[in-house]
Amino acid sequence: MAYPTHHRFADVGGHRLFYREAGPRAAPAVVLLHGFPASSFMFRRLIPALSDRYHVIAPDYLGFGLSDAPADFRYTFDALAGLTAGLLDLLEVDRYAVYVQDYGAPVGWRLALLPEHPVTAIVTQNGNGYLAGFNADFWGPIWAYAADPNPRTEAPVRAALELDAVRWQYLHGVPDPSVVAPDTWLHDHALLQRPGNDAIQLALFRDYVTNLQVYPLLHDYLRDRRPPLLAVWGRNDKIFDPAGALAFRDDVPDAEIHLRDGGHFLLESDFDTVATYSREFLGEILASHRR
Repeated sequence: MAYPTHHRFADVGGHRLFYREAGPRAAPAVVLLHGFPASSFMFRRLIPALSDRYHVIAPDYLGFGLSDAPADFRYTFDALAGLTAGLLDLLEVDRYAVYVQDYGAPVGWRLALLPEHPVTAIVTQNGNGYLAGFNADFWGPIWAYAADPNPRTEAPVRAALELDAVRWQYLHGVPDPSVVAPDTWLHDHALLQRPGNDAIQLALFRDYVTNLQVYPLLHDYLRDRRPPLLAVWGRNDKIFDPAGALAFRDDVPDAEIHLRDGGHFLLESDFDTVATYSREFLGEILASHRR
């Protein structure tokens, strides 16, 4: 039986963060970490699908969704991860599995590297952790902008905030685009259009290169700790290619990997399959911990 989803706010470091929460608090915790340009709204169906077995928490990062978006904050992935860790500390959640997608991956990797935040399992859905998988056509303008921010290099990156680009992220590579609700890209685009939000997103584009510096630490962690890992990937994704999913086996040889006929936001077009894989994978981990 699914539990109701609660919509809550918490003060973390003087900032108001929004999060969705469901399931019994005594159950094993699962933290859902959203991507760009989304928010915890992307997990609106996955939360109830997991809540019968797990304590599910899905935060909105600062600057995203319904969380605060202060203009005077220095937006970096280190900062987003630090605030997310602060929220989990406030909720007294110190051991959890993570489900990461897109931006959720660099946030989740930083959490996993915190010794006080043991991660019990990883589900990555088009959330990269290797240089393999970066589609050069998509990422080239971002690397150029990060290396030399100026009006010329900013223009193609700023285009990612426009409605057509957001729609493209949801529909590209989806076998039947009619199954993806327009609410998704309209919701995300409306939040991107809030005054000052463009500066927040551009700051994170410039900071994305720092995530590559975290990858060697992540790989050491994966080899040393061997966390159970499920990668379920839209194989038609033109942001993170399937090579990004397969690369996890370099460090976790028994990683469970599924390449599905879909795109970047696979939950929108292949929800039942992704939810089933996630439930079965997490259920096996929970059962092994109980033995």
